[in-house]
Amino acid sequence: MDLTIYQVDAFSGRLFKGNPAAVVICETDIPASLMQSIAAENNLSETAFVFQEDGQFRIRWFTPAMEVDLCGHATLAAGHVLFNHLDFRGEKVTFSSKSGPLHVRKDGEYLFLDFPADTPSSVDPPEHLIDGLSVEPREIFRGRDDYLVIIDTQEEILSLRPDIPLISKVPSRGVIVSSPGVDVDFVSRFFAPQVGVPEDPVTGSAHTVLIPYWTGRLAKKQLSAKQLSERGGELICSQIDDRVEIGGRAITYLVGNISI
Repeated sequence: MDLTIYQVDAFSGRLFKGNPAAVVICETDIPASLMQSIAAENNLSETAFVFQEDGQFRIRWFTPAMEVDLCGHATLAAGHVLFNHLDFRGEKVTFSSKSGPLHVRKDGEYLFLDFPADTPSSVDPPEHLIDGLSVEPREIFRGRDDYLVIIDTQEEILSLRPDIPLISKVPSRGVIVSSPGVDVDFVSRFFAPQVGVPEDPVTGSAHTVLIPYWTGRLAKKQLSAKQLSERGGELICSQIDDRVEIGGRAITYLVGNISI
């Protein structure tokens, strides 16, 4: 079996920035165990598998450790591959997924994810969260999969040195930490050792939680954002009813072949 693989830096227009994702194109669905082995071999935060099923595109996402229900940057990367390498015609591609229909819209050099919003609720901190972050939170929320910790300044975001073994004990997919930005509306970082990703460079799915929070707090429907990992990434965000749009650029790093 030969499979074409693309590696794409998502949420950046420059190589070696943003979040690298692998996109594997399959003629049909392949065993989940094989998808997991390929994702572990790639050793990127996410590998997306794209194939056609019942006349439509289907997408599945795997970290090196497990399958997940939603991934933003790998979906952006998959849209980039279809538009730029596989001659997809049209302004919008739709993927069926475990999280329902997901759309990627092309607008010039930008791609926009259309995802369901995940409005977070205020909660008490779970065990290990505050000690794991070593920061005094302003507010703590919980979305469907992740905790959202709000702190006061971008400087605090940049200086975070979390205790990853402690964070891995927090009962969630991961932990988002966010504050107002200096030259953008808000900034964030995302830690998910629970799924094999100590710190994710740029996390589209985390912004399904961040956008409802910040649009409410800032009373704005359109926002600019940065994820302040070592690689960094830039996002254009908006909320439309119960959906969010998450925009960014993407660039291809490599095209290759997997022989199994």
